[in-house]
Amino acid sequence: MTGKLIAENRRARFDYFLEETFEAGLMLTGTEVKSLRNGRANIAESYAAVEGREVVLINADIPPYNQANRFNHEPRRPRKLLLHRKQLDKLIGAVQREGRTIIPTKLYWNEKGLAKLELSLAKGKKAHDKREATAERDWQRDKARLMRDRG
Repeated sequence: MTGKLIAENRRARFDYFLEETFEAGLMLTGTEVKSLRNGRANIAESYAAVEGREVVLINADIPPYNQANRFNHEPRRPRKLLLHRKQLDKLIGAVQREGRTIIPTKLYWNEKGLAKLELSLAKGKKAHDKREATAERDWQRDKARLMRDRG
């Protein structure tokens, strides 16, 4: 990923084991692009779902553009994701056969100024996995503090 970050889903790493990442384009309307240019978006509660032979981003919040009046978009509408056919087949197969989830991790502008979405194939964490991750993170923080204090 290179370019300017619009939104990030930091909770995804805590709730899921992220396995493989993909870069997808988004099918957006003009007011959605203008709202994203203002740096306003939220992908924290969103996910990607398989609908037929395509993948759709669900529950991503792109707030309405202030100057658009009656031509504005629906903030949480489903948005089609643009991927290569091989990538689509791989994602659809993983969701249907292996029970994986497709989680958006980052929304950003690429070098050409196009909005891109980084997707990850994910496997849900159980409660004990989350406790283990929290304990490991706390230990790393304490270890760094001890090393810093002792020189």
